[in-house]
Amino acid sequence: MRELSIVFSHPDFYVLNKPAGAPMHANDNELGVVQQLSEQLHEPLWPIHRLDTPTSGALLIGRNQQATAALSGLFAHRTIHKTYLAICAGKPKKKQGLISGDMQNVRRGNWRLLHSQENPAQTRFTSFSLKPGYRYYVLKPTTGRTHQLRVALKSIGVPICGDTRYGGESAEHLHLHAWKLQFEYASDVFDITVPWPAYEHFANLPSASEITANE
Repeated sequence: MRELSIVFSHPDFYVLNKPAGAPMHANDNELGVVQQLSEQLHEPLWPIHRLDTPTSGALLIGRNQQATAALSGLFAHRTIHKTYLAICAGKPKKKQGLISGDMQNVRRGNWRLLHSQENPAQTRFTSFSLKPGYRYYVLKPTTGRTHQLRVALKSIGVPICGDTRYGGESAEHLHLHAWKLQFEYASDVFDITVPWPAYEHFANLPSASEITANE
């Protein structure tokens, strides 16, 4: 069982740095990531939200049922603000702005973004040059749909590196990372950042301070 790293600890919750490839639900090869952490810490734990299996980064996990319900409610009411980072190859149709549209399940678990706006998935983003042929993207979703960020970037012509499902350039891992969670809970304000591993393939990956300066 893989060793899991907690980046923030509170009496009511943990923030886990979920590894890329760690599943939320058990499969034939390993336990779900929350159950893995529960066994590692010998403590009952509850999932508050989820990340796709290939996505790394900030995962909020409840340490008691009351806190889990309260924090899940913050997600449901969209009062937890999430920031993701991604790396893509190629030139996007636009370098910043809003990506908005209804999402349609097309086949085999794949989704696509439509032009219609009946109940749209929405993502605000900025992007910055990383090195020739590559850009990094700061993504702020205001909704939480399945594959939303992956489909959003594909829709502007730059599927995420490592996202073979949506036509991204081949890489060891999906280059999508849940970087920051910002929320208010129990009268305290939290701004929690989870470092992104410096992939050797992208030696010039900007630091957290550089990303914050560019937001």
